Amino acid sequence: MLTYDLDARDGLPLYEYLYRRIRADILGGALAAGERLPSKRAFAEHLQVSVVTVETAYRQLEAEGYVCTRPRRGFFVLPVERTPPPEAAPIFAPPPEPVWRLDLRNNQVGGGQFPASVWAKLTRQVLNDGKLFAPLPHQGLLALRQAIADNLRDFRGMAVSPEQIVVGAGAEYLYLLLAQLLGRDRQSVFALEDPGYPKIRQVYHKWGARCCPVPLDNQGVRLDALQAAGADVLHISPAHHYPTGIVTPITRRQALLRWAEAADGVIIEDDYDSELRFTGRPIPTLQSIDSAGRVIYMNTFSQTISPSMRVGFMALPPRLLARYRQELNFYACTVPALEQQVLARFLEGGWYDQHLNRLRKACRAKRAAVLEAFAGSAFAGRTEVLEQGAGLHFLLRFDTTECDEALRRRAESLGVRLVFLSEYAEVSHPDYEHTLVINYANLELNRLPEAMKLLSEIFEPLP
Repeated sequence: MLTYDLDARDGLPLYEYLYRRIRADILGGALAAGERLPSKRAFAEHLQVSVVTVETAYRQLEAEGYVCTRPRRGFFVLPVERTPPPEAAPIFAPPPEPVWRLDLRNNQVGGGQFPASVWAKLTRQVLNDGKLFAPLPHQGLLALRQAIADNLRDFRGMAVSPEQIVVGAGAEYLYLLLAQLLGRDRQSVFALEDPGYPKIRQVYHKWGARCCPVPLDNQGVRLDALQAAGADVLHISPAHHYPTGIVTPITRRQALLRWAEAADGVIIEDDYDSELRFTGRPIPTLQSIDSAGRVIYMNTFSQTISPSMRVGFMALPPRLLARYRQELNFYACTVPALEQQVLARFLEGGWYDQHLNRLRKACRAKRAAVLEAFAGSAFAGRTEVLEQGAGLHFLLRFDTTECDEALRRRAESLGVRLVFLSEYAEVSHPDYEHTLVINYANLELNRLPEAMKLLSEIFEPLP
């Protein structure tokens, strides 16, 4: 009589555990083809389970073709191809993430400024109003798209209708949509800022889009290099470029729009970090001065609310909106309905604007404290701070002949994680060497003296 240890089923229902064990014995050869299984009643008594449990397991085996029923004789094992036991494959566990004494690569805002109680209240409202399970439009919840359009009108001077907005799960997902809308099938060439945010070129390359790095000058993308690239799509961050911090002035913006018209091209305006400007008014968007419908505007809530929220959006000009709906409208919206409804109320109720004001104030104070600490550091005489009064990072250029890699190794030996401007460049250039990207968002003010001491240990040995 077959015997199985039912206490070892690890939470599985009895019938499923029994079915799996018998199936394993058939595949492993312990039960031969033509062999009769125990009768349901006798097997149930032997295992001290119900006859229904045994019958359910047998019927599942029969449905999958492992056994057959012979009238008044019972269940018999059918011939199956034996599967040898799999070889034990080595399991390669990723190495544990190091615990850094100082991490200047991470530029994500902490959650201390976020009004979690308001978000919880709005979540309860959405859960109670009975609308959570309504179907979502492909481009995203209309109420959220309307709230985004209102916010863009009031704070960015953009005349965008909710119909032009597409909501998606973060910037990377939107890059994928744009690669499909503009890229491989049309033989488009994507011009990308160099240095620039690495994920942009990684996503476009993986999709198969043809990409061309375009160098920058002190006003942003160089026009001569852009024209020489033969590109018809340009992806830029004109309000506050990451990582250089360059703000593209109006004359260069106008020239880029003229390039787009002459080349029958498209400009993707990635408005990263534009909300966190600490001096003067926000820089007007490129889209707001585009009269020919050449600019796709995109942004996310990753920096201002939470990176884990994964909500981004893009505003398509009318001619590209028609193409999007014709070619890509089969994609379902990738942001959960609950998050969209809560975010829509968060925007509509003015809580987002209040949160942004508090966040700017906190970041401005932290930035000032960090810059003061760098100015008063032991290595201040060997470094130069390059910053534009915006965003959650600045550049620190230092005087040395030592290569970035050697400096990185010394930092890591002290438990410090650094990132260099040269790491953001696809085409290396001497001007990018010896420049650190200081992401200060996660720096704790009470640990600034310790941070300066650690950096001094790295910088003081420099030749």
